[in-house]
Amino acid sequence: MPRPLFLPTARQTNWLLVIGFLSVGYALYLRYTAIEVPVVALACQAGLDTWLCLARKIATALFQHSVFGAIAVGVALLNLLRPSIVLVAVTLAAGGLGIVLYNVTLSAFAVALLLLSLARPAPAAE
Repeated sequence: MPRPLFLPTARQTNWLLVIGFLSVGYALYLRYTAIEVPVVALACQAGLDTWLCLARKIATALFQHSVFGAIAVGVALLNLLRPSIVLVAVTLAAGGLGIVLYNVTLSAFAVALLLLSLARPAPAAE
């Protein structure tokens, strides 16, 4: 008899929804409050030292080097090989951040790999 497919339970799905909404929500907040607002950009470049400028600086450095997309693809590939709810959560968070913060290609590919992992058999219970 074949092993059952990897499928999160209802509780795990609820946590995955929370993680996905929080990552996309924070990315939207950061993008439309700090990154794309010219007044904030000019103030941060002039030397304003606030948590918003720090978050803007870190997010800008990460998406310029495609870190969000690279992390999402790497973890999605690991999840494709050995499905795990933790890897799904990390891929979901990094993919959500990447899609909103300008790493669309790699992050969308990671989400597609994440969907493929649902067709994999669940890991054997040890």
